[in-house]
Amino acid sequence: MSDGDRRHGGRGRTDGIELYVLRHAHAGDPAAWHGPDDARPLSARGENQVARVAAFLRRTGVRPELILTSPKQRAAQTAAPVAVLLGVPLTIEPRLGVPFGLTDLERILSAAGDPASAMIVGHDPDFSGLVEDLTGAGSLPMAKGGIARIDCIRPLAAGAGVLRWLVPPDLLKDA
Repeated sequence: MSDGDRRHGGRGRTDGIELYVLRHAHAGDPAAWHGPDDARPLSARGENQVARVAAFLRRTGVRPELILTSPKQRAAQTAAPVAVLLGVPLTIEPRLGVPFGLTDLERILSAAGDPASAMIVGHDPDFSGLVEDLTGAGSLPMAKGGIARIDCIRPLAAGAGVLRWLVPPDLLKDA
C-alpha cells in the first residue's frame, strides 16, 4: 500500500494495514452435523471454494505477512491451504472464534506485531459486520468462502477503511 493509499483522502496518517477478510468456506448444514459445532468441517463444495480462492490470491500476488484464523475446524480448514499456497505463516487466534468487534480486532493485530498486511479467517455475522463497520457501508454481506481487501488506518475505527475489493468464491474459476 502506498503512502497515498494509507492516508485515505489526505488525513495525514500513514500507519495502516492491508486487511484481508476471508470468511470460512461452505461447511454444510449445521443442523445435519451431529458433533460439536466447533468441529464441523468443510464440505466438498467448501474445499473447492478454498482451492479457487487460494489460486486467485496467488495469481493476483496477494501475500499478507501472516494469516490469523479462528480455531473452529471450518475456518482452520479454509486458512491452512491458503497459507500453504501463499507461503505465509498461519496462527490460530481464539478471539476470531467468538463474537468480536473493531476494538477486539485492533488488540488482535497489536498482539500479532502490528503487521502492515494480514489476513483474518473466521465467521459471520462478525465478518460481514466488520467489513460494513470498517468501510461505513450499509450492507456488504460476505459469502461463505468470500474474501475482501480493506485498506485501513490504525487504530481501526468505523468508516476508516477503504474497500478495495470483495470477491465471492463463485466468481472465481476453478483452480
